[in-house]
Amino acid sequence: MARAEGDRWDLASSVGSTATMVAAARAVASREPDPLIDDPYAAPLVRAVGIDFFTKVVDGTLTFADSDDSGAARLMTDVMAVRTRFFDDFFLDAAAAGVRQAVILASGLDSRAYRLPWPDGACVFEIDQPQVLEFKAAALADIGATPSAQHRAVAVDLRDDWPAALRAHGFDETVPTAWSAEGLLVYLPPDAQDRLFDHVTALSAPGSRLATEYHPDAGASIGERARALSAQWSDHGFDVDVADLFYPGERTPPADYLSGQGWQVSTRTRPEVFAGYGRTFGTGDALAPLRDSLALTAVKS
Repeated sequence: MARAEGDRWDLASSVGSTATMVAAARAVASREPDPLIDDPYAAPLVRAVGIDFFTKVVDGTLTFADSDDSGAARLMTDVMAVRTRFFDDFFLDAAAAGVRQAVILASGLDSRAYRLPWPDGACVFEIDQPQVLEFKAAALADIGATPSAQHRAVAVDLRDDWPAALRAHGFDETVPTAWSAEGLLVYLPPDAQDRLFDHVTALSAPGSRLATEYHPDAGASIGERARALSAQWSDHGFDVDVADLFYPGERTPPADYLSGQGWQVSTRTRPEVFAGYGRTFGTGDALAPLRDSLALTAVKS
């Protein structure tokens, strides 16, 4: 089902189901030989959501490859492993530089507030739909998980006045903040992407940091592969067409937009990020559009 104004979801429907899909990929990546990441909460959270296909994947009774002969599912697992490690390192590097306040935008089934070794005094804010945060908190409590930092769940839609909700939960805009917008931008209309960066900039003290990713083709290449996977996965009961959840339209490149707002921006292509972790991104023609995706970090001047 395509997006609609004011739409809502849980972790088994619409955009929420993509958070479960990503968590399943993190669970698979965590148990591979020489893993880049270790997310012990990914599999329990996926099981708690209860989408049968992804539950079978994390339980090992079905693999992504069983439902995909194109290699796209294998690529998805690799991309999620590298992407997760990139954002893990972003937060850890910010903490090492003295940043003690972090905000995870559209956190989904992200478990960084629980699994990263945050320093003393760190406070992690998670922003997402109320249904998403309530479910995740209950599922983690059921397995005895406790945050490794001060943890504040801010239950608000990013289309609403989330800066006010963030402040109401104790956010301090006078100190530097580490912000992540992981896997988020393609789910925002182009104008909403700009508003998101406007809000982040207004809330960011000098020394704040931001990490996100950008697809110059507005996610079309990802959508194409997601649609192929969705068609294959529908045979196993997962009938969400992920590509329908993306917003098309020309976007202002985040590097340009943020630079204009006083951020010092650095970008790396997907193959460069892979290489930084000792991994090789594919070279086939079908992967050419995906190679243009950029990982972006920025520091507020």
